[in-house]
Amino acid sequence: MNSNNGSGNKTPVFNLANKLTLFRIMLAPVFFIIYLLPRFYPSLFAAQTAWIIPALWIIFIVSELTDYFDGLAARMLKQTSDFGKLFDPFADTLVQITCFLCFIIDGLWGDNIIPPILLLLVIYREFGILFIRNLMLKKGITLGARMGGKIKTFAYIIAVGAALLAVSLERLAVYESLLPYVKTGALVIFIISVVIAVLSFIDYLYIYQKTKKELHIND
Repeated sequence: MNSNNGSGNKTPVFNLANKLTLFRIMLAPVFFIIYLLPRFYPSLFAAQTAWIIPALWIIFIVSELTDYFDGLAARMLKQTSDFGKLFDPFADTLVQITCFLCFIIDGLWGDNIIPPILLLLVIYREFGILFIRNLMLKKGITLGARMGGKIKTFAYIIAVGAALLAVSLERLAVYESLLPYVKTGALVIFIISVVIAVLSFIDYLYIYQKTKKELHIND
């Protein structure tokens, strides 16, 4: 399978950049399973934080590194494509929502780091973006990640990192005096990221409406 790279050339869909993106997607369920092992199987894994916490951090860091390197590979190897422009933000969203869902589920056994209502807003926003992109694709236009979306993604990464730090302190029972501050910090960062996400959705909606007018499109 090939995909147009926007300059008339054809590039394989699963080139190096998109393979890195696919690898990032595959890491998401691995993170989910390892994160929740001590909760669903406490008799077997509750005391296994010695490897579970480092494993979660490794998966998180590797996942974000692939986000950097897939873009780098696409630019250096001139393998940018319409498919990649959509696949990369899709992978980002899938990974980050998976992490947020882990924190929400973890709250069933203790205090919520992230309120469920905020995750719901994130999901609504992402489905809204997906709907807009589908409308644009019907008109032959690929709407990749815009600057607001990239800032939102960076804010999500910081929020996940802060929440994972809080989980690490709690499960390892270290620096417990710092735990309330880390949890508060993670919450504040997540709230900011949700605000950015909503504003970026408005930006995508504006671009769609602007494109409709320029191309004289009727829905």
